Amino acid sequence: MAKLPRPQAPGIIRALCPGLVDWLESPWAGPPQFTAAQSFRVEEMARDNRYVIRAELPGLDPERDIEVTVEGRTLTIHAERRQKDSGPYRSEFRYGSLTRLVRLPAKVDATDVTARYDRGVLEVSVPMQEVEPEGIRVPIENADSAQAGTQGTAGTSGPDAP
Repeated sequence: MAKLPRPQAPGIIRALCPGLVDWLESPWAGPPQFTAAQSFRVEEMARDNRYVIRAELPGLDPERDIEVTVEGRTLTIHAERRQKDSGPYRSEFRYGSLTRLVRLPAKVDATDVTARYDRGVLEVSVPMQEVEPEGIRVPIENADSAQAGTQGTAGTSGPDAP
C-alpha cells in the first residue's frame, strides 16, 4: 500500500510562520519550539513550611536581568536576555523578555520572601502560615423530621379536633 504525500503549506504561510509550519509538517516530538522558547520552566513544591518555586534561567545576571515581585497571591518572575552583538552571525539563542506568574497558596507571608540564584536556577522561597479553617459550621435541618413533627399536630382530626 502506497503512502499518501502529506499536504504542504502554501509559500505565503510558510514565509509568515516558518516555525509553526515546520512543527505541523514534522512528526510530533513534543511541544512546538516557538511556544517553548517564549517561556522558562518552573517547578513548585512545599518544603519545611515554605512554598518553593524554582525557575531555569541560565546565563542571566540575577542583579540586572531578573526581577521577582509579589502582589497579593501572585508571584511574578520577570527575566530579560539581552543581545550583545549586532553584527551578522548565526544564533539560535532567544533574546527578549520572559515572564511567569505563579499563584501562591492561600496563606502566604509575602514580606518574608527570599530569592537565590545558583548555577542558572532561581529559587524563590515563600513562608507558609498554618491554615486554619475560617467561618463557622452551619447546622443542617432534616426536612423529613421537621415535617413529621408538624404533621402530628396539624393533621389531627376526630372528636377532639376544633
